[in-house]
Amino acid sequence: MEFLEVKKIWDKSPHNAFTDLIKFGEYWYCTFREADEHMSMDGKLRVIRSLNGKKWSSVALLGFDGGDVRDGKFSITPKNELMLNAGVRLVESIDGLNTRSVTWLSADGKNWSEVFTCPTGLGTWRWSTTWHEKTAYSIGYTGKDKLGCLYSTKDGKKWKIVKDKLFPTKNSSWSESSLVFLENGDLYVLLRRDSQSYTSVLGFSKFPYEKWSWSDLNVPIGGPKMIYMEKQDKFLATVRLYGNQSARTSLCWIDYENGELREALTLPSGGDTSYAGMVYEEDVLWISYYSSHEGKTSIYLAKVRI
Repeated sequence: MEFLEVKKIWDKSPHNAFTDLIKFGEYWYCTFREADEHMSMDGKLRVIRSLNGKKWSSVALLGFDGGDVRDGKFSITPKNELMLNAGVRLVESIDGLNTRSVTWLSADGKNWSEVFTCPTGLGTWRWSTTWHEKTAYSIGYTGKDKLGCLYSTKDGKKWKIVKDKLFPTKNSSWSESSLVFLENGDLYVLLRRDSQSYTSVLGFSKFPYEKWSWSDLNVPIGGPKMIYMEKQDKFLATVRLYGNQSARTSLCWIDYENGELREALTLPSGGDTSYAGMVYEEDVLWISYYSSHEGKTSIYLAKVRI
C-alpha cells in the first residue's frame, strides 16, 4: 500500500466525528456528526460534497427533534437515491426505549427528504446499510435488539425483521457491524464488541440469512468498515485498533477463509479516532475518518494506492 494523500477536510464544529463516504453521480459525499463533544446530546449530521476531493462544501445539516444524531451511513437505493441512515439517542425515552433508527433520502444529494421513522426502528440502533438484489440489510443492536437483529428494507422507509437473536453469544456488548455481499449472495459481517477486553468476529451466512457461523478474529476493534477486494479475494477493513499509548485507525486485511485480521497500514491518527468510510475506485482507496491526533477532533480524507 502507498499513501497518496492525507488531509484534513473539516473541523468547523467543536467535535467532528463518525464519518462515511460515497461517490454519487459526479460528486463525492462525506457525512459526519457535529456536536459540542463526543457524548453530548446535541449531535446533527453534516453532509459535504466535492467534485475531486480537494474543495468541500456543505450541502445539508440534518437533525432530529429531541435527539442526538450519530453514525450516519450512506448507500444508494435501486431508484438511484442517496440514502442516509443513522441512530438517534433520545433525550426522553419512549416506552422505556432510548434509541431510534432513522433514514433520509435524496435524489440529488443536496435536497433531502423529511426524516423517516419506521416503527421497527424504535429501541434499536441499525448501524450501516448494504444493498443486494434491490434489498437493503442492516444489523440492529442495543435496546430491544441487545441480542442482535438483521433487518431488511426495499425502500429505506419500512424495515422488517429477517433474523432476530443474531449475535453469536448472549453477551450484550456486541454492537457495530459492517455487511458485505459477494456476487453469489453470500453475506459476511464484521462485528464489534464494545469492550477492549473482547475480540471481534467475522460472521457468514447464505440466503435467506437465517443460519449463521462466526469466526473469532482474536483482536478487539472499533468502528468497523469493510469492503471486498476482488483481485486479492480478501476483505479490507478500516477499524480502530488499540495499543499501549493510544488508539489508532488502521487498514487491515481480513482473510475470510481462515478468519484472520492483519494490520497493513496505520493512518495518521490517535486518541478519539476511527469510524471510516471507504470507496475503492481505479486502484485508489478513498478513506474518510476522524481523529484527534492534531488536537481538535476533525475529519480527514486519505487516498491509498493498493
